[in-house]
Amino acid sequence: MTKDKSAGFGTLAVHAGQSPDPSTGAVMTPVYFTSTYAQHAPGDHQGYAYSRTHNPTRTALQDNIAALEKGTKGIAFASGLAAVDAIVRLLKPGDELVSSNDLYGGTYRLFTKLFAHYGIVFKFIDLSNTANLEEVLSEKTKLVWIETPSNPLLQIIDVKAIAAFKLKYAFELVVDNTFATTYLQKPLDLGADIVMHSATKYLGGHSDVVLGLIVVNKESLAERLFFIQNAAGAIPGPMDCFLVLRGIKTLHLRMRQHCENAKQIAHYLQSHPKVEKVYWPGLSSHRGHGIAAEQMKDFGGMISFSIKGNKESQARSFLSKLNLFTLAESLGGVESLCGHPASMTHASIPREERIKAGLSDSLIRLSVGIEDADDLVEDIDQALSKI
Repeated sequence: MTKDKSAGFGTLAVHAGQSPDPSTGAVMTPVYFTSTYAQHAPGDHQGYAYSRTHNPTRTALQDNIAALEKGTKGIAFASGLAAVDAIVRLLKPGDELVSSNDLYGGTYRLFTKLFAHYGIVFKFIDLSNTANLEEVLSEKTKLVWIETPSNPLLQIIDVKAIAAFKLKYAFELVVDNTFATTYLQKPLDLGADIVMHSATKYLGGHSDVVLGLIVVNKESLAERLFFIQNAAGAIPGPMDCFLVLRGIKTLHLRMRQHCENAKQIAHYLQSHPKVEKVYWPGLSSHRGHGIAAEQMKDFGGMISFSIKGNKESQARSFLSKLNLFTLAESLGGVESLCGHPASMTHASIPREERIKAGLSDSLIRLSVGIEDADDLVEDIDQALSKI
């Protein structure tokens, strides 16, 4: 069953890549705290020689996420940005990467502040309108990078429509699937070549680990990325891998509650007289709602919104008055979090670029947890009443 990718999601989440430990019968994957492994003779070992290259706990996680994403290989990294870094290392000077203009600030910073110095060209455009893509594609385009839903405006990008351009242009399509998770969306089935996750978020699910994951469906890509990882060394520790494996076991259960709670909160916010605009793909008014309904199982637990008046001071005042929502970086934990993207997660993006992409100084982002929805709505209501 653990190797049968036709099994249901919940079954794969619990079992894929994992079997009882043959030496003890332990049901849970052991945490292999070891840097090296005994060899029978030089080069004759049991598949493990040094833990920068391979570790059994990491292998279990990699096989698990590969099964869930319907890919051939999974690769675990020390963080989501370490995974992004490895993917961009596939490029060489003169290559071009096209990305959506609404994306995580850390990804933008890595692209523009580090890799741009090595002669890689980055183009940021509105990919929610796929017609914009062909205007910038060329023989130099080697990667197209998208987030859907995007961070923090929850823009929806049609993965199939973007993938269709690969028939004419030779590029690899990368989808950051962090917001949707593998439970809600399967980018490889939609035509993507590489899927990445900040597993720190929903996959870990408990705000207690930092880790990144990549899944590919081509052996050639897997070999290149494994080489990059082994050469550069951005590996997660075995305990981190164990924590994410443990988190994934309940991913399907948690995501159902995240989505249900977000639905109630989004509709509440949409009807509130002090709220200017709500960004959540499940609303029929949301740009891209129809595409989201086609390529996602549900609409996720992330919501962004602005208060009428669109003043940064209003956003900061609202955030300071919340009780159940914790003001903090990150997202995707069982607890509800709130944030101010302009000064927190997206502060590394120049203000003029943020504004041009639609990310205002007054935008508020909510990571809706799995608490009782009525309590979360009540918390938001009391905070809004004090603005």
